[in-house]
Amino acid sequence: MGLAGPAAADTAADAIRPYHVHVDEQQLTDLRQRLAATRWPDKETVADTSQGVQLAQVQALVKYWGDGYDWRKAEARLNALPEFITTIDGVDIQFIHVRSRNPHAMPLILTHGWPGSQFEFLKAIGPLTDPVAYGGRVEDSFDVVIPSIPGYGFSGKPTELGWGPERVAKAWDVLMKRLGYSHYVSQGGDHGSVISDALGRLAPPGLLGIHLNMPATVPPELVKPINSGDAPPASLGGAERDAYSALSTFFGRNAAYGALMVTRPQTIGYLLSDSPAGTAAWMYEKFAAWSDSDGHPERVLSRDEMLDDISLYWLTNTGASASRFYWENNNNNFSAAAQKTADIKVPVAISVFPHEIYRAPKRWAQRAYPSLSYFHEVAKGGHFAAWEQPQLFSEELREAFRPLRK
Repeated sequence: MGLAGPAAADTAADAIRPYHVHVDEQQLTDLRQRLAATRWPDKETVADTSQGVQLAQVQALVKYWGDGYDWRKAEARLNALPEFITTIDGVDIQFIHVRSRNPHAMPLILTHGWPGSQFEFLKAIGPLTDPVAYGGRVEDSFDVVIPSIPGYGFSGKPTELGWGPERVAKAWDVLMKRLGYSHYVSQGGDHGSVISDALGRLAPPGLLGIHLNMPATVPPELVKPINSGDAPPASLGGAERDAYSALSTFFGRNAAYGALMVTRPQTIGYLLSDSPAGTAAWMYEKFAAWSDSDGHPERVLSRDEMLDDISLYWLTNTGASASRFYWENNNNNFSAAAQKTADIKVPVAISVFPHEIYRAPKRWAQRAYPSLSYFHEVAKGGHFAAWEQPQLFSEELREAFRPLRK
């Protein structure tokens, strides 16, 4: 595959081995050739994005990817951090592990989603591990662990069934204990929220609490009418009515990508493994739709940042394996009933970013998570909270987890 593997001689199954990223130049040459040979569809017949991401936007991104983008800079950013790999439950788990200089820092595991990756969290590492340098207090320091979900990034690709949220959550607990942490907290959005929910249900010894920026709060009686596109019940208040309408629009017009990955991950994998332009369009559309950018993600994420993430999926050929997580987790991620949030007994913290797919109302959150300990609506940011607003994201985690520090 052209990616450097473990750098240490110790190959014991539970060993933690240093990891170094290097993509063969041949892969980068092949990428540029494929980009140059892209066969484009005809232009959309509308003046907006109602038919999907617009041709001109994707062409501009792809041209820069082929002519101006430098993957080696992304490699250098990753390799400047402490990177490791270890085998858990038969699958290699690659992760970043940055310790704070504060010996009393709180251990924190951060889990990405799709179409995100470890790149989502890189700008938050500084504020989390060294809060004093970013206007915080030393006692709010974190040790940060950022793994790639199996099937994503540089982690191994599962070859057997069963790698859904619960199994990943168990692997995360093994990872944190293997790193020597007797207690820790978990954070996630998107897949990360589902995995953090699963950790909360498992409540392994040492898990102090979880933080979510995409909570599963939809009341069970509203799931069917939302999916059916029914009008919101008259009993809903303003925030609840807004959330209902946002979810109804999402499932009615904008969730086809998820339905395809839930039902046909192998089929979409053929496109994502063969066409870098197709991969770029598939992912860029979500950056545009889900970021706090009015459909122009370049306002909050640079082209290089987006292409770091897109290139990671392309160069690791993880389009199909990443999509299979949707197939394994065949649930409505926003439904409190589907995620069994009432079974979570550890403290739950929620931060609501204004351009999330929907803004979770506090009443829904309190009902869904009986152990809710923190709820706050943030001033700006979207679905990719740590990526878009690393400082605000870090401040939320400091506030949310401060009562749990020992």
